[in-house]
Amino acid sequence: MSALLVTADRSRETPLRPISAATYRRFLESREGAALAPGFLQCPSWAQVKEGWQARFVGWGGDPAAGRLSGAALVLLRQLPGTNKHFAYLPEGPVADWTDPRVDDWLGPLLRHLRASGAFAVRIGPSPDYRRWSAARLKAATGPGRRLGDVLASEVDSLGTAVADRLRARGWRRCGGEEDGDAQPRHVFRLPLAGRSPDDLWAGLNQEWRRNVRRARRSGVEVTVGGAADLPAFYRLLRITEERDGFRLGRSLAYYERQYAALNAEEPGRMKLYLARHGGEILAAHTMIRVGRRVWYQTGASADHRREVRPSNLLQWHMLCDAQALGAHAYDMRGVPSTLDPDDRPYGLLRWKLGTGGEVVETLGEWEKPLDGAANHALYRAFQTYLARR
Repeated sequence: MSALLVTADRSRETPLRPISAATYRRFLESREGAALAPGFLQCPSWAQVKEGWQARFVGWGGDPAAGRLSGAALVLLRQLPGTNKHFAYLPEGPVADWTDPRVDDWLGPLLRHLRASGAFAVRIGPSPDYRRWSAARLKAATGPGRRLGDVLASEVDSLGTAVADRLRARGWRRCGGEEDGDAQPRHVFRLPLAGRSPDDLWAGLNQEWRRNVRRARRSGVEVTVGGAADLPAFYRLLRITEERDGFRLGRSLAYYERQYAALNAEEPGRMKLYLARHGGEILAAHTMIRVGRRVWYQTGASADHRREVRPSNLLQWHMLCDAQALGAHAYDMRGVPSTLDPDDRPYGLLRWKLGTGGEVVETLGEWEKPLDGAANHALYRAFQTYLARR
């Protein structure tokens, strides 16, 4: 029998226990926690952003009072209507050592803890990557009906492949399709920053990007960092962007206000709002989030008029340089579509990001598993049917 299928020896398992938000925060800020490169969706503050979910914090091993843990997680619980059961969600978590081949030693205690807490199923977001494509390779591969999966990857991550195999062997199922099954984007765009100077970053931009940044400067576009009072202007531009580009995030102004307040209360400057003005008017507004040496461009918005002065290009260039100055290892521009067809409307977003010279990364995505027990499996099937009909 494959070693992957052998039942874990519980005597070797890493003990798991509930921890406080303060203990969790200390762990993420510790050398051990920072080495696991947690994302902003696993910060304690994210629990305050997600309305309608109950938050729990758990940690593995070590001395939790001193923040010395080997892993931890923010668990969000959503009650299934008409029951006392919950769906457990660990967005881009847990924060754990995925290189450990004995995954059962810490996943097993987590699953039993969640089952005892009333969860019928759990969704996780393992941190390893799966595949990468360079900007040059994807530009050369565009065409009618083409998609990312049609292009040979520039690199396949051996750790991501191993983790996927381990999860499948334990009954985990990768969620849905590429663009409709995950709550978080499966394909993201990243610019490596480690060891690169601003001159290196400038050289990595394609000619169109460099031309647009210069045009914005000549046109008098000014970039500043705003504050909470500027969020309504950002949200107004976001609604314009959604209408123009044919998507709907479904988030309210209150959501962004809550996010801005919670993340910055946890650490000043964790979330910033960048503004591009021309003639005194805000034409573009983008948000950026930082955790340790990771930086994300989260959400962007722009006006329909005066687009010829290219405010978004200059805005992104400032954000990219700021991320480099902060010592970030990479600048994550978040989700991109998987289409490579220039006639597909979503391709415009990918084309814009490809111009920065980074790479498309396919993460492992999100994985689900019903917890032990016939009732839990039945609830999970009903839950899947509900989601399919939405």
